[in-house]
Amino acid sequence: MSEAALFPRARIPYGTWGSSYFPAWQTSALAEVNIGQFSGEAMARILGLRGVPKSELDYLVLGSTVPWHWKFWTAPMVSSIMGHRIPGFHVEQACATGLQAVLMGAATVEAQSHDTVGVLTFDRTSDSPVGVFPERRSYERTQAIADVWDNFGFDPATGNAMIAAAGITARKYGLDRTETDEIAHLRHQQYFEAKDRGFLDRLMVPLNVLTVQGRPLGTVDDDAGVRQVSMGLLRSQRELDTCVTSGTQTHASDGMSCLLVTTEERARELSPRPEISIRFLGKAEARAEPSLMPEAPGIAVNRLLDRLGMDMDDVAVAKNHNPFAVNDAVFKRQTGYDWENLNRTGCSLVWGHPQGPTLTRSLIEGLEEAVERGGGNVLLFGCAAGDVGIAALFQVS
Repeated sequence: MSEAALFPRARIPYGTWGSSYFPAWQTSALAEVNIGQFSGEAMARILGLRGVPKSELDYLVLGSTVPWHWKFWTAPMVSSIMGHRIPGFHVEQACATGLQAVLMGAATVEAQSHDTVGVLTFDRTSDSPVGVFPERRSYERTQAIADVWDNFGFDPATGNAMIAAAGITARKYGLDRTETDEIAHLRHQQYFEAKDRGFLDRLMVPLNVLTVQGRPLGTVDDDAGVRQVSMGLLRSQRELDTCVTSGTQTHASDGMSCLLVTTEERARELSPRPEISIRFLGKAEARAEPSLMPEAPGIAVNRLLDRLGMDMDDVAVAKNHNPFAVNDAVFKRQTGYDWENLNRTGCSLVWGHPQGPTLTRSLIEGLEEAVERGGGNVLLFGCAAGDVGIAALFQVS
């Protein structure tokens, strides 16, 4: 096993993180707000609850994928909303955004350009904005309007929708509908078991939503839209593509997540449990063949573990972004890892996919679970648009 770390200097201070709940976009009070402004205010509140003065931050990394008003100003604007004027930048890579932002925060610390970096990821898929794109080469001045939903349904490299990629991959691996229904059923059980025992209370923060006049609009205090499901319900649903139904795929949602990345010394000073050390061990990315997006995360994981001289037996906690139950079934075929051991406290298949913060919330859940289990390596992985897979390994000791 390799002892080398990806970023030897960088650490994530335990407990200096938090996330909003992710309400489904049909039920979301966040549909009425500027998500960048909301998230800046939310991070300031979360830092206060965690006992971290905003003044400790000297840099900010944002991650989001859906355009929002004032996005041109990105991190400098959001940090001003937080009440702490610092520099920063914005990163975007579809579903991988939440993990890439954390890794970019660690790279900033490793470069010794800044010591304490705030990582803030967010997205609002509700009522997504519509764009008009100039095209001077055409006989028309502009092309048709488009929004984020158009992108979900059409990969310009293949012409296929994401749901078609899941179906194509399911057929390649000869998956059975019964297995993907069982995966979706278990994922819901895992989520509600974690919720009922209070696990989510360690990282999820209820947040108030205000109008522009400062009047209460609502409270985001639950993953609204998530319901218990039975095997009977899952079996009764119409197949939209091979092994894909409305119950075996994720749903669009809204939300934010944040954490800090800093040096080992500062992590001990900022964390409520300074004896816990969280290191970055490694990262890998891969691209599968066209329209085989669910296959890419497993390729990235195998590449990462091979590079580190490790295997899945060295992993204490495995979490993934699984927009389709197909992803988990394929991962088992690629690695031999039982999908029953994945996502023991919940996952995006259940609580939804607001893009930017999806993998950030998954990481926070994974780190909390590792602490609960007495430490160990945390594997985080997922797919992203363009048949891309990303994986990273963290050590909790």
